[in-house]
Amino acid sequence: MIDSQRVTFALPSKGAIAEPTLNFLSDCGLRIDKPNPRQYTGTIPALPDVDLLFQRVTDVVYKVADGTAQLGITGLDVVREHPHDDLIVIHDNLRYGYCKLLVAVPEAWVDVESMLDLTEIALDFRENKRRNLRVATTYTHLARRFLHARGIHHFTLVSAEGAIEAAPTIGYADIIVDLVQTGTTLRENHLKPITDGVIVESQACLIGNRRWLEREPRVQNTTATLLEYVDAALQGREYSQLTVNVCGESAAVIAEKVAANPLTRGLQGPTIAPILGAHATDQLWFTVTIIIQNKQMLSAIEHLRQIGGTQTTVTPVRYVFFEQSPTYARLRADLGFA
Repeated sequence: MIDSQRVTFALPSKGAIAEPTLNFLSDCGLRIDKPNPRQYTGTIPALPDVDLLFQRVTDVVYKVADGTAQLGITGLDVVREHPHDDLIVIHDNLRYGYCKLLVAVPEAWVDVESMLDLTEIALDFRENKRRNLRVATTYTHLARRFLHARGIHHFTLVSAEGAIEAAPTIGYADIIVDLVQTGTTLRENHLKPITDGVIVESQACLIGNRRWLEREPRVQNTTATLLEYVDAALQGREYSQLTVNVCGESAAVIAEKVAANPLTRGLQGPTIAPILGAHATDQLWFTVTIIIQNKQMLSAIEHLRQIGGTQTTVTPVRYVFFEQSPTYARLRADLGFA
């Protein structure tokens, strides 16, 4: 019997994305309440119907897939390694936890730069050493599929023992397939990535249980609220508020000059207000406020200067709420509700 009274949200309890996940949710306005750091449960005051369950990143996938949890945050690499029919990726890039799952070989293999080179090495191992290429990894599903797709069939997947990067040095593997963030650990272990050996570009993602999302209004409503916060925060990072003082005949004239450049029209045109007590000859001073994309900031400021703008200030935008959450709209379409 499905209990629709509460929604369980699984979060990573340890690992590279555990603390960044707490920080991300906090930045979204979803502060985590976890009185005892040793407990594996918690709450989100902004989402009163949600119970938090802290698990390892792999277990987050398992819990969401079997319906124990209805929502979860984990790494996209883990989701791709453990696919499940009841698992749906709601948001594939929460903009943190970036890493790559890739193939790396010993630096001493100076002639091996591409997967084609590695194919030749695998054949050489088979013909001359009478054994398969040994690959150390915990990502057996993705590694096997990737190597087969690149024409490498004579290989043996080796269970990881401790630090995977040390496997070739210790001697129980020839190459590795592992997650890489900066590449420092690879270099310290005298390994190098294959140029075309990236299997998955990964980051933190939001996942959900398809059955719960299709059938339970409470889960749908909670997901909609969660995505309102997440989308607004992620969209807010792309915008800034510009405030600039401009001297002109009237607010209408200044508005026309500002709007003459598409970069300074903002999300929905400028807001213009008179500056009381300020005057210059027969003209008045006005404060112009617009919301623009960060990537257009310098170009927008230059246009404002050209029309007489001065003393421009920039304020980060924390949230931008559009007419609806774009991620939730996509989710509804994926579930066949649109």
